[in-house]
Amino acid sequence: MEKKTIKKVVLAYSGGLDTSIILKWLQDEYDCEVVTFTADIGQGEELEPARQKAKAAGVNDIYIDDLKEEFAQDFVFPMFRANAVYEGEYLLGTSIARPLISKRQIEIAEETGADAVSHGATGKGNDQVRFELGYYALKPDVQVIAPWREWDLNSRTKLLEYAEKHGIAVEQKRGKVSPYSMDANLLHISYEGGVLEDTWAEAEDDMWRWTTSPQLAPDTPAIIELTYARGDIVAVNDEAMSPAQVMAHLNQLAGDNGIGRADIVENRYVGIKSRGCYETPAGTVMLKAHRAIESITLDREVAHLKDELMPRYAKLIYNGYWWSPERKMMQQMIDASQSHVNGRVKLKLYKGNVIVLGRESTTDSLFDANIATFEDDAGAYNQADAEGFIKLNALRLRLSAGH
Repeated sequence: MEKKTIKKVVLAYSGGLDTSIILKWLQDEYDCEVVTFTADIGQGEELEPARQKAKAAGVNDIYIDDLKEEFAQDFVFPMFRANAVYEGEYLLGTSIARPLISKRQIEIAEETGADAVSHGATGKGNDQVRFELGYYALKPDVQVIAPWREWDLNSRTKLLEYAEKHGIAVEQKRGKVSPYSMDANLLHISYEGGVLEDTWAEAEDDMWRWTTSPQLAPDTPAIIELTYARGDIVAVNDEAMSPAQVMAHLNQLAGDNGIGRADIVENRYVGIKSRGCYETPAGTVMLKAHRAIESITLDREVAHLKDELMPRYAKLIYNGYWWSPERKMMQQMIDASQSHVNGRVKLKLYKGNVIVLGRESTTDSLFDANIATFEDDAGAYNQADAEGFIKLNALRLRLSAGH
């Protein structure tokens, strides 16, 4: 791609060291106008400094968008209808945020007449793939600039030297500076790098930011009730809440009770194994509760089919294929399965544990106590029928035993 062909680029911009340098680098290397886009997806940071930094760098079009409700409603909640977990442990906190950021970037490119988009993801990680697959799915002819794959500023030392040379302000944090690479949104906060690059080393206690240590969590458990409608939580303790409100509330409550920590070595799409630590308090509660309400409202074969397809669905999200036709097709099936997933789940949150105390659905439950009972079922189930059922299913086993 010829650098001089770019007239205007939309940069996914946080205002941190990397994207501040990328902003200046784009202006110099491509001699183009830069539009900055900062997404508020619940990371809990003050975003006004990003506006001031972009303004100081000569940016005229500065977008800072509150996307928390869209993130929760249109991305996180649909994913949790599928009970999606990558490699048995990862609740996809970073993965599910990227398609929304890509979507808004492309929308801004259309609004401003930009011919390119840019991101600050490195050439070794998953995010470059997630961002760019989203870009191309939504605007096939868009040009993508990925500075980490072009420049030679491949160390923090070089980045700082570049910042000093070009007068780019670098925040000097007081006290202990986190040694970790972190990413946060309404669903989770992640930690990579530092001591975590030694897979035998235990994560430091003071690394965790959202969750109380289970050992130090309250001795009195928190009891909560979640109300479901079509597979989504619509109320907590009978108080109606929006999706983002549900997540913010559960993050606080579950985090206070030591819930949501994970320490994982995962397989990145690019082929690298990477260790990451994650705090996903609300997501941990949501997954447990959703499976509980599905246990009484989903047909057995529907539930089993969902479980068989879930790893494929989770891998699509992890690898960046949210906008793919196969994910959309699977989502339609998943959403259709949720039409009767209505009711309530009662949970106990206690020292890192999410314990299901009860589940009920007054209109859609498939659990029939009259049939399931160990007491007299008044003829609702003829136990003698089981003999033929067993013999028919044993036929192939008996035949194979003779060979």
